[in-house]
Amino acid sequence: MKRLAVLGRPVSHSRSPAMQNAALEAVGLGGEWAYEAIEVSPAELGELVGSLAERGFVGANVTIPHKEAALELADEASAAAREIGAANTLSFADGRIAAENTDAPGLLAALPRAPGSRGALVLGAGGSARAVVWALGGAGAKVDVWNRTPERADQLVRSLAAAAAGSADDGPLLAPVSTEQARTSDYDLIVNCTAVGLEGSGDDPFAALPLEPDRLGPEVALIDLVYGHCDTELVRRARDLGTEVIDGVEVLVRQGAESFRIWTGREAPLDVMREAARRGE
Repeated sequence: MKRLAVLGRPVSHSRSPAMQNAALEAVGLGGEWAYEAIEVSPAELGELVGSLAERGFVGANVTIPHKEAALELADEASAAAREIGAANTLSFADGRIAAENTDAPGLLAALPRAPGSRGALVLGAGGSARAVVWALGGAGAKVDVWNRTPERADQLVRSLAAAAAGSADDGPLLAPVSTEQARTSDYDLIVNCTAVGLEGSGDDPFAALPLEPDRLGPEVALIDLVYGHCDTELVRRARDLGTEVIDGVEVLVRQGAESFRIWTGREAPLDVMREAARRGE
């Protein structure tokens, strides 16, 4: 049996096992491959990852809070993972650990349309936000980054701009923004990479995030990376305002499809993965 897993803490809420096992069944690999969830603390991550290959694992997804640490554990990494500074997909072969970041292409694949001249606002400055900013900046978008701790947004922008230096005639158009700047600017695309709206949090998104209801509407697309058993409060409110919304499940499906292709060499059955991820079982 070839084994796969998602590593995180917490990880019991993850839809990845349901989604990936359904995909394996759909392409005829269900009897040979299996995908599971493994909860692991930051202190135990290195030892666990080092043991996976000998336990029959050929790959693993990595989620919060381990994406940056996963990159450090790898023997080799893609250019994208190195520039982003985080990995969410590991592969084990020939005694080596290879790291990739499928969050970035997954985000781009989930976009309903490319950001226009008003650009994008990314909320958050963690590992997922790094991939989102890198992907959008690399696609030519003007990207503003907000974080509750402004220094983290500034650090993210500086590090990604430095990583991209020399890769193009003009570097990506990235800028940290204050709460007031974010609230009073217009954007074509808004991506929530924070935990605001996580099920049971009780957060009011318009109080916790630099968003104003009158800045949303049909001309704006919103992607919320948070997902749970029901729509987040941000997704519900944005839809009520006529905003085009892509939820976290769709982004999960798209990045999971990239991981699936890396491990199996097969094209992922998107419809099957989407249905299983939305059922969550």
